[in-house]
Amino acid sequence: MLDLKKAFKMSMYTIMMNNFHRTVKNLFTKHLFVTNVVTCSSLLGVGDVLCQKLEHRYQKGTKNEIHKINWVRTGRMCTVGLAVGPVGHFWYKILDRYIVCKGTKTVTACKKILADQILAAPFFLAIFFVGMNVLEGKGVKGGVKEVKEKFVKVYMMDWAVWAPTQFINFYFLPPQVRMVYVSCITLIWDCVLSYLKHTVI
Repeated sequence: MLDLKKAFKMSMYTIMMNNFHRTVKNLFTKHLFVTNVVTCSSLLGVGDVLCQKLEHRYQKGTKNEIHKINWVRTGRMCTVGLAVGPVGHFWYKILDRYIVCKGTKTVTACKKILADQILAAPFFLAIFFVGMNVLEGKGVKGGVKEVKEKFVKVYMMDWAVWAPTQFINFYFLPPQVRMVYVSCITLIWDCVLSYLKHTVI
């Protein structure tokens, strides 16, 4: 009897694991676009919540006060993620298609990093700041103004964070997990972006 129960549990565990592996495989093959967009949007939201927690924790004289999360602000970050996610998804496809390995793997990775930082990074930063300003009711003009005020500092930080991050991405990782890897690293970057967006620098 005990052997039958054990066999039943093992078979149920096997079925569950097979279903899990099948689901994960589908997310990174058939449904890769949706996976990338949802991941990007979700992590922008999570990054903002973490940023708000840190802001509240280290504000002077407010350590013992209870702070509520500004969910409207977090919602705006998630919404911008829905706009950035599709662009990121297709951007990595373009990089893999047009920058192929003709020399060493290191040279190819460096070419992709340069393309990413020179072409994509400014575009993504502009989308982020303009998009957030539009959602805040400040319009495109407010976004352009903020880009002018903050772009250089944020772009320099972008190089410091993303050049080494993208080397790992382009050198070691297969194409189907690139956007998710970037989104996971973005969790930290999003805390920085949220802080830079909601403070004066």
